[in-house]
Amino acid sequence: MIKYNSWPCLKLENLWQALYLSFNTAQFREIDEMILNKIDLFPLSEWLNFLEEEFIYAIANCSNSFAPGSNKLLWGYLKCIIKDKTCLKNIVTIANACFELGYWPNYFKKSTMIVIPKSNKSSYNSPKFFRPIVLLNTMGKLIEKVIEDKLQFHVVSNNFIHQSQLRGLKFKSTTDADIVLTYFICIRWIKNMSTSSLAFNIVQFFPSLNYCLLALILGKIGFDSRVVNLFSNYLINRKTKYF
Repeated sequence: MIKYNSWPCLKLENLWQALYLSFNTAQFREIDEMILNKIDLFPLSEWLNFLEEEFIYAIANCSNSFAPGSNKLLWGYLKCIIKDKTCLKNIVTIANACFELGYWPNYFKKSTMIVIPKSNKSSYNSPKFFRPIVLLNTMGKLIEKVIEDKLQFHVVSNNFIHQSQLRGLKFKSTTDADIVLTYFICIRWIKNMSTSSLAFNIVQFFPSLNYCLLALILGKIGFDSRVVNLFSNYLINRKTKYF
């Protein structure tokens, strides 16, 4: 039986509440916005409208085996849909309209959360031994993928991302991190020095992101008001259904 704060979850509503509180431990935590004063204000850069080619490129590498969200639209189906020029043009129009209006449709904010057990655990009596998998609207995910590419190009080309950032960036992987670590170790060996490493595991990192602070950061690094307004709306009033 799953327990939360030493209390057994005897009812289904208690179980969902325990899972929700476990997966959102840092929600509503106060932050100090003054820390952004340490970040230099980057020059304002123009946000260009989406192109059809960007969507074709983004969907090409999407696996057809991935589980769909609440709209039940598999990537394979969406790949067939965008082959129609009219359908592709309409999707691009929706994406551009989102930025012009600073609004992310509520239809895309609804998700399905599947809670699965982590492997190789001796017991499953605590929510921390389970992993939440969030399934989003497939069409919304496609637009998000294109947005991600444009955002990443902007922050990398403007040197806002530190060179030591090797995770979550295109053309960089854990292999690159291994190479960098090996390089530092070998350099120290040449100098007859010892090397040690310190690893941190930040629990609940992404659920802990403060959306107000994130929007302010986007403005700091040179995104125009359309981008800031969209993400201010994108990160609020989201709903998920547990399965």
